Amino acid sequence: MTADVWLPIPPDEIEGLPEGLNYLFWDGGEEGDQEFPGDPAECAVYVVPYMKRWSVKVRPLEHLRHVQVIQTLTAGVDDITARLSSIVPGVRLCNARGVHEASTAELALTLILASLRGIPDFVRAQEQGLWQSGFRPALADKNVLIVGYGAIGAAIEDRLAPFELARVARVARSSRTTARGPVHPLTELPSLLPEADVVVLSTPLTEATLGLVDADFLALMKDGALLVNVARGPVVDTKALLTELDSGRITAALDVTDPEPLPPAHPLWRAPGVLISPHVGGPTSAFLPRAQRLLADQLRRFVNREPLRNVILTTGSSAGA
Repeated sequence: MTADVWLPIPPDEIEGLPEGLNYLFWDGGEEGDQEFPGDPAECAVYVVPYMKRWSVKVRPLEHLRHVQVIQTLTAGVDDITARLSSIVPGVRLCNARGVHEASTAELALTLILASLRGIPDFVRAQEQGLWQSGFRPALADKNVLIVGYGAIGAAIEDRLAPFELARVARVARSSRTTARGPVHPLTELPSLLPEADVVVLSTPLTEATLGLVDADFLALMKDGALLVNVARGPVVDTKALLTELDSGRITAALDVTDPEPLPPAHPLWRAPGVLISPHVGGPTSAFLPRAQRLLADQLRRFVNREPLRNVILTTGSSAGA
């Protein structure tokens, strides 16, 4: 029997899909109530719809009795791992490493420059017809700390390279050496934070990073430092961040928040020194061609029984338990 593959991108828009699979289009629909394109029990590869509500993404999971691969189109998979208990053992969960690095790194750089150079103030002044000049901080000569040095963290550093920084420090779950320099473990954050002018969060959301940026973390940041979050909202303790922002001691640029979406009346909207973008690190013109290439390559590997890319865990294994 030909294996079913559920794709959130129309199959005829993906060049290079291998033969031998039955491709079915399903993206959840506009309201998230689109009927399934076939019997979920026959689905072998489920590609999770992109930019849909959590309830839409996970709706098929409990029905996927013979699924072998779950492929997300996001870098983070925390929304899917939270519902893997209903999935049979042996299923490989893969993320979209290689799809979002360029877009997310661009946004991180945009948020840094916009915050330091006061672009939101200029926009507000323009709306009032006011000419407001003055000195602002430059990115040049600053110390930048990247917390979460995976593919996206490395892409952020690539884009920071031309800006004449004084130093880039890198932090990940464990220490290692890269071509650009050492990567420090999370345990060394207390010694690195006081020296950083800009702290960029690009870490996945895990048990170790949930609430990582708490009151103690923020208290170690130097006066006038900028916190940039392009990771996940719950990496930051929102209440602790609000306390620091209200004091004026630090500033922040946030592409993700906790809660998310941020309710209209939430105090974070009006906190001083904060720039907020609505989780737009990934959805750009760069997404679709990279997602198409990833899916074509991944499905060729699946058909040819070759190792899949970006396997985060396998259900039922000790690593994925």
